Amino acid sequence: MLRIRTPPTELPVPNRLADAASPYLLQHKDNPVDWWPWGPEALEAARASGRPILLSIGYAACHWCHVMAHESFEDEATAAVMNELFVNIKVDREERPDIDQIYMSALQQLGAQGGWPLTMFLSPDGTPFWGGTYFPKEARYGQPAFTDVLRTMSGAYASSDPRIASNREAIMARISAKARPAGKVTVGLNELDDVASRILGIMDPEHGGLKGAPKFPNTPFLELLWRGYERTGRERLRDAALHALHAMSEGGIYDHIGGGYSRYSVDDHWLVPHFEKMLYDNAQLLELLALAFSETHDPLFRARAEETVGWLLREMVTPEGAFAASLDADSEGHEGRYYVWTLKDLLAALGSEDAEFFARHYDITPFGNWEGVSIPNRLKAPETFGADDVRLAVLRDKLLAVRQKRVPPGRDDKVLADWNGLMIAALADASLRLDRPEWLEPAIRAFRFITESMTRGANGERLGHSYRDGRLIFPGLSSDYAAMARAALALHQATGETAYIDRATTWMRALGAHHGNENGGYYLTADDAEGLILRPDATADDAVTNPNALAARNLVRLAALTGDDAWRVRADRLFDGLLPLAAPTLYSHAGLLNALDTRLRAAEIVIVGADSDATRKLADAAFKLPHLDATVLRVEDGETLPAGHPARAKALATNGPAAFVCAGAVCSLPVTDTNRLLETLGNLAGRKAAS
Repeated sequence: MLRIRTPPTELPVPNRLADAASPYLLQHKDNPVDWWPWGPEALEAARASGRPILLSIGYAACHWCHVMAHESFEDEATAAVMNELFVNIKVDREERPDIDQIYMSALQQLGAQGGWPLTMFLSPDGTPFWGGTYFPKEARYGQPAFTDVLRTMSGAYASSDPRIASNREAIMARISAKARPAGKVTVGLNELDDVASRILGIMDPEHGGLKGAPKFPNTPFLELLWRGYERTGRERLRDAALHALHAMSEGGIYDHIGGGYSRYSVDDHWLVPHFEKMLYDNAQLLELLALAFSETHDPLFRARAEETVGWLLREMVTPEGAFAASLDADSEGHEGRYYVWTLKDLLAALGSEDAEFFARHYDITPFGNWEGVSIPNRLKAPETFGADDVRLAVLRDKLLAVRQKRVPPGRDDKVLADWNGLMIAALADASLRLDRPEWLEPAIRAFRFITESMTRGANGERLGHSYRDGRLIFPGLSSDYAAMARAALALHQATGETAYIDRATTWMRALGAHHGNENGGYYLTADDAEGLILRPDATADDAVTNPNALAARNLVRLAALTGDDAWRVRADRLFDGLLPLAAPTLYSHAGLLNALDTRLRAAEIVIVGADSDATRKLADAAFKLPHLDATVLRVEDGETLPAGHPARAKALATNGPAAFVCAGAVCSLPVTDTNRLLETLGNLAGRKAAS
């Protein structure tokens, strides 16, 4: 009897990303790749099958991540090779920066330049043995085809190629090693000045920022230059920081229509951005813009700060009241399409006369300034602000309304505690410097959401890292504690409410209890986090200031605000342990050097007197001083100062409202004239007083 066999129904690939909270993972939920999210189940699947792991790390706003996804991960043939040879794990680097840090370090130990997408090959136990970044689908420009890489790595692993074992051993030895300095390393004011001078030497005198391309904002470097100016009075250091801020604020990296800064410029003069917008960049730049305005009163810096906050509140606030992580570079499959213009676009939106006027001011040309279209910029404009600015503002609003009808770039709406902390602190600081008290409300709202919905424990002492769609990734990272404690201290400065000091104290104690390491610093991951091959404890800056540096500044500020010197002792232990590790690569540790400057020169302004117009004027003037890390302490009388505070005796002997400027163990005579505050601060907080 003839039997006809029906071919089996092909089962769908069990892609496991559909239930993820991360927008980046959800971008890959329909790939024909058998993706796993990172977790014990994925590692167990690799161990059980004996197959190596293909780890792919990226983020939602990453352009080249989208390119590789479209070329390879959406391709049935490529996915079939991946599924046959590997256990495939997809990670959102913003959701799991601890995993990203481990394997990015591993790639760099292999001698490769890092970047995203990060593509790593691991043993089933998670140990890396080879990797790269973006691989094209087809071989070109000397890059191998992705499927060729897949087969080569699988074959080498299966054949027990000795190079695999040697790579694993070398990588793990390097990324696990703890530096053991033979002698004590001293980094003090002279060394800080030397680093500032060296950075000045690599700044671009024509275009601003660091020389060459691509150009990143690199806010820790700009802050380091500014601090050098505060210590030495060398105006060239300050001017280099101001030049960089000015150039990027006039260039195409800044969104002149909608506000906010893109991640970096691909050229050497700030014209062509990589169009993604990250919350952390705009937070760090907002603080510097407010500081720059305090120093110069240049209306450009105020305008860019206000426009950036306008973008933040219009496009980045989540339904819960916190701030989303990023906006994509791409829309409709093209990088930057949402942001660029043609003369035809302007004519349709504004009419001929206004279109010509706007095009002349914003470099919108017949043939475009980038790939046939134009990126609005003011790099060639002779005057930034003048009689035409009101008219230009009206036209920008019209163009924004037109642009909002376009297909927008994707928004990664997960709430990251650390990036929110940076923005909350920036809003609080800028609200004081720029007289924008209304900015406090969104900062407080975001802070409240994180304290109520992203914490665990009886007192909310344990932070989570990422929240989306009702799900919290827990436990948090050291970056979350450092940034959110900093936010709490900034809100205390802005509001005077002591509850924020209590919250900062709680989080800094939890940071020490669950993240402290033997070097005096902090592991990125908590002691009760799920097992990784090691606990990352990098001290260098990444796209944001390293959490150890943020934590150190918190410790110094807590010592000033609470009168408890144990916080300062904890800061000194951190510097003793981490500066020897940082010494060989000080340029990579600008954040830590800035924190050390805080420790050596931190100024404290004590406002004494009952709440009145006089004390409010003194406090208002103190907050507007163009000085980094000046802590303002408001007390009713000298009795409320800690017994050992250097201003206590002078405050007890003073009648009426007054301010005392303190640096180290020295405090000024009482100051009642707001105009004298800056002069007094400069005299006490400079090099001689701190040395």
